[in-house]
Amino acid sequence: MRNFGTRGPVNAQEHYIVSRTKETTDFSNRVKEGRYIVLFAPRQSGKTTFFQRALDTLPIAATAEPTYFPIRLNFEEYEDFAPSAFYASFYREIRKEIEGVFRKRGSTPPETLNQFLENVRITDHVEMREFFEHLTDFLDNQKVVLIIDEFDGIPRAAVKGFLHSLRHIYLPGKPRCPHSIGIIGVKSITQLSYDRSISAFNIQDEFHLSNFTLTQVQELLAQYTDEIGQTFAPEVIESLHKQTAGQPFLVNRLAQILTEELDIPKTEPVTMVHFAEAHARLLRERNTNIDHLTTNIRRNRHFERILMEIMTYEEGIRFNLHDELISELATYGIIGEGPDGRCEILNPIYLHHIMQAFTPAVNGLERDYFAEENINGFLNYLTPAGQIEMEPLLDNFRDFIARAGFRILQVPETPQEYVGRHLLLTYLDSFVKTVGGIMSFEVPTGRGKMDLLITHNQQKYIVETKIWRGDTRYQAGKKQLAAYLKLENVQEGYYVVFDHRKEPEPRVETDSFDNLTIRSYVIPVIQEAPSHTR
Repeated sequence: MRNFGTRGPVNAQEHYIVSRTKETTDFSNRVKEGRYIVLFAPRQSGKTTFFQRALDTLPIAATAEPTYFPIRLNFEEYEDFAPSAFYASFYREIRKEIEGVFRKRGSTPPETLNQFLENVRITDHVEMREFFEHLTDFLDNQKVVLIIDEFDGIPRAAVKGFLHSLRHIYLPGKPRCPHSIGIIGVKSITQLSYDRSISAFNIQDEFHLSNFTLTQVQELLAQYTDEIGQTFAPEVIESLHKQTAGQPFLVNRLAQILTEELDIPKTEPVTMVHFAEAHARLLRERNTNIDHLTTNIRRNRHFERILMEIMTYEEGIRFNLHDELISELATYGIIGEGPDGRCEILNPIYLHHIMQAFTPAVNGLERDYFAEENINGFLNYLTPAGQIEMEPLLDNFRDFIARAGFRILQVPETPQEYVGRHLLLTYLDSFVKTVGGIMSFEVPTGRGKMDLLITHNQQKYIVETKIWRGDTRYQAGKKQLAAYLKLENVQEGYYVVFDHRKEPEPRVETDSFDNLTIRSYVIPVIQEAPSHTR
């Protein structure tokens, strides 16, 4: 029985797999045209799987015209090699691949090729170029296709010469060997080319491999249904795609939890109740994809500022790959370009983990959450029927900020302009953990928009947070929230705006929009500690 793969490359024999027919045809056509293709995308986005499957579509039979000779390499282990050791190992791997291709085809290399391989010595990029120039003489005019995975692992000292030699092979025109090259990695050629004064590989043909579309997610889950018989409610598939934005690892991991770990009887459909449980489990767990995410956002202390500004300011941040911070975050698959040309966090699951990573586990103010007369804590905001009383819960948060006063400025490692949101997230997170609910984010976030969704007893509660940017934007935010409530079929919403002005205007008001109710709060955030005079 097949399953949803989350551990390295997947294959159709063992795993359910998205065919990516359009992308495969595009790649195959580029190979046939002899292009030198580069694909740089975040880890666990399906690059290796795609290239392996795409290579398998190329004609290799002796009766086909033309035929292709695929050589697959992986540079992952080479980062600390000296250039001479790198090229020696590079040659040994190529030789094994050549012999493996013949073996896979049920034949052996001709004696002339064996003799050539015995006499070859590669210690630098020039000898590598000369090797390829002669290799085609022994392959009966088959077109060599060289695929290099984990190209980022190439030794730093070897990058420049290696790329120059490939360019030297490419420029004179066809026929050439290699006929086509596919370079796969996380970092781009520009990021790997430490000598910024040169353009060693301006012949590259960039290939974009996007996340799964909703149609592709439907295709993936339909394979499971066809084999097992268990169906997914349409809203489950839509929610799975929305929460992951089609990121391949996250799609497969959620599907894996739903089909293997929740013990749902195979005779029952997968419903939104099941999805909520699977989603909550994914938000709590540590896996390789989330570990990559949190490791990468902590690489540079300036990443927090960029990410918080993306989530905080309605003006947004222009998606500019010439900015090294933005380029690096995009390389790691954390941010992308939104429809308006501004940066946005790529999916709500990543947003959740980013906020968790940057929100202190303890802010030092927890004892001030409740007034002295509140002896039941968060349980005071849950009705006997299990419904959340959001209005008094948020009223108490407003009062908590007032009680804490200037001490909110002392929350550890939290920039002042983000402290209000940090405290609200920590407060609501503590609440949902106490009452057994789930808190998540609903949409990819940019231009200051952040929608929190609290789910408890199969009921939804939506809270939108923003920073005060004037009354016009404040009023417009209410209408935006109303439109979102209608989309989610929720009757009441909550709007929390943090006012950082020196003379803030606190507000609490309730408005109606098309039979929807919105409770709004403008909460002052203190700007400085009181001065002490003798």
